[in-house]
Amino acid sequence: MQKKSWLPLLLIGLAAAIAIPSVIQLATRQTPAPEPALPRSAETTLPVWPSKPTTSANPSDTPAQSLASNPELALTQIFAEIEQNNLGLALQHTETLIERHPNYRLAHLIKGDLLLARRHPLTTFGAAPSGTEKISDLRAEALRRLQAYREKPAPEQVPRYLLQMRPDQRYAVVIDTQRSRLYIYENDLATGGRPRFVADYYVTQGKLGADKFYEGDKKTPLGVYHVTADLSRQKLPDLYGSGAFPINFPNEWDRRRGRGGSGIWLHGTQSDTFARPPLASDGCVVLTNQDLDAIRDHLQVGLTPVIISPQVEWLSLDDWAKEREEFNRTIEAWRADWESRDTDRYLAHYSRQFSAGGQDFTQFAAQKRQVNAGKTWIKLKLDKISILRNPGAEEMVVVTFEQDYRSNNLDNRMKKRQYWVRESGQWKIIYEGAA
Repeated sequence: MQKKSWLPLLLIGLAAAIAIPSVIQLATRQTPAPEPALPRSAETTLPVWPSKPTTSANPSDTPAQSLASNPELALTQIFAEIEQNNLGLALQHTETLIERHPNYRLAHLIKGDLLLARRHPLTTFGAAPSGTEKISDLRAEALRRLQAYREKPAPEQVPRYLLQMRPDQRYAVVIDTQRSRLYIYENDLATGGRPRFVADYYVTQGKLGADKFYEGDKKTPLGVYHVTADLSRQKLPDLYGSGAFPINFPNEWDRRRGRGGSGIWLHGTQSDTFARPPLASDGCVVLTNQDLDAIRDHLQVGLTPVIISPQVEWLSLDDWAKEREEFNRTIEAWRADWESRDTDRYLAHYSRQFSAGGQDFTQFAAQKRQVNAGKTWIKLKLDKISILRNPGAEEMVVVTFEQDYRSNNLDNRMKKRQYWVRESGQWKIIYEGAA
């Protein structure tokens, strides 16, 4: 009889915490009779939401309070215990997580499911009889987090986009909008600049998904960007949580394609919410405040690349090294041909679709021929080169470097950015300008 009295009360508490009227309705219904035992064949199949606990799983060696201090780790452990049918430990970890983060709505939802699982087999998150928008949002978050738990990046693979970071770029940010995941990679100079996985985090994106085109379309942009400011110490509205890091959207390529908008930031979460659903921002990339604080020291204003992809492409270390070497040879050939003063060879590196600074290819070529006619020698040095592949189906690479140009009648130093595209198997520059 005790179960019949406390289970509805717990469900009422769950409903109040996450504002789900349909769960409240459960509390007014008569508690059903216990389910019959599962056949042995069913007991040997361990579903995501098991119907009865077992004692076969080894308990976690990680203290519950330690898990609660890291919500992502806590969820990982909860998922693992659930998969092993160890509902007791899963519930214990969930309750500790809620105690530490009482505004974590997803943890309340999981607790409710764990309690319901004592009486019914459950097949999904948020097992209320009639779904609501809030339950759907929490279920979406749970499934994204569960996917990340099951699909960690392989240690022998790296994101295809990070071909080369300049030596003073300590870290890079790679975002997978399909998985609602943000990855931090270190520029491991001890291994020649090979990207080294550091950590990954759940993120929220625009309400209408990714591939931003215009102001107010509720989408998150896709492309290669950089952190442009740290607003963490400024007084910001509560919406932005513990801080914000704007990125340079629209970049040069966005503007060329007619894409626009403003105010795309990496930022935290409002104080009354631990985490937001996967599709909930106006276009920004949103982290929990705890996660934003964790990556804060990895973000360098003006340096840290932020690559936002619809789905991260991974390369083996061998293939990554080959692509990197190939592109470094391409850049060196461009540099050497400019230095040679052979204008035809130099212009062969440019697409006929090139445009920059108000010039198309024809105008650009005419200017270069005129300038080179007055040169008796040119020395060109490139330093601090970064090579970042643009995400998506388009074959494009963004190259940024410090250029030291010297000639018989002009010396110039500048930071330059180029966009290279593959045309008929050859890499060509389609845009270049000051970075």
